[in-house]
Amino acid sequence: MEKTFTGKVAVVTGATSGIGRATALRFAELGASIVAVGRDQEALKKITSDLGPEAISVQADLSADTAASEIIARTLEQFRGLDVLVNAAGHISSGTIETTSIEEWDKMLDINLRAVFQLMQRAIPSLIERRGNIVNVSSVTGLRSFPGVLAYCVSKAGLDQLTRCAALELAAKGVRVNAVNPGVVVTEIHKRGGMDEEQYAAFLEHSRTTHPLGRVGQPGEIADLIAFLASDKAAWITGGTYSIDGGRALTCAR
Repeated sequence: MEKTFTGKVAVVTGATSGIGRATALRFAELGASIVAVGRDQEALKKITSDLGPEAISVQADLSADTAASEIIARTLEQFRGLDVLVNAAGHISSGTIETTSIEEWDKMLDINLRAVFQLMQRAIPSLIERRGNIVNVSSVTGLRSFPGVLAYCVSKAGLDQLTRCAALELAAKGVRVNAVNPGVVVTEIHKRGGMDEEQYAAFLEHSRTTHPLGRVGQPGEIADLIAFLASDKAAWITGGTYSIDGGRALTCAR
């Protein structure tokens, strides 16, 4: 896949850490121009520098109604179009049906689903024009239910259905839409969601026993699948939700 994205433009949300950062770097390695989207200005400066001269950054809070329009407008202003939209930004926090506050429910759905819908909607005209595609970063929790992360599971299940419905509606217009569904991957999302270092270390150790392959994933592994789905090698793939989880979705609760 060397330089298979030369001349292409990729918008990547959540580009300052984790899967989003790994994906932005992978697309840059493959020749794409990158629009890196994130909230932290200093982290955006770092990733943009790492990505090289064919990259710009857009600082945005994806929960804001104006964010999607601003991101796409900046992309079109700089690059005159886009070919790939990767929705990698996400938010997680713990909570059950009894303990999840409406504020946390709204935050989870706003970032993980509503913002994705808005970005997809704003990006579609350019994606149709350039016969581009969308890859959404979902989760094993979109495919299976897990206790203690109710709103997160609901948001990712909704994202999977959004992926399938959009794929069906856009297929005749030449736009493909797919999703990846990782298991536990070493990123900052759980610590941002409230885990301290000790809790996170214990979580990763326990996750070795819940993933049949005996380990957690790395961001680069997810980025490789995203790049494949966005490439011409996946030209006959749309509406898929692809497990990349060390076998986690195959297991019963434990």
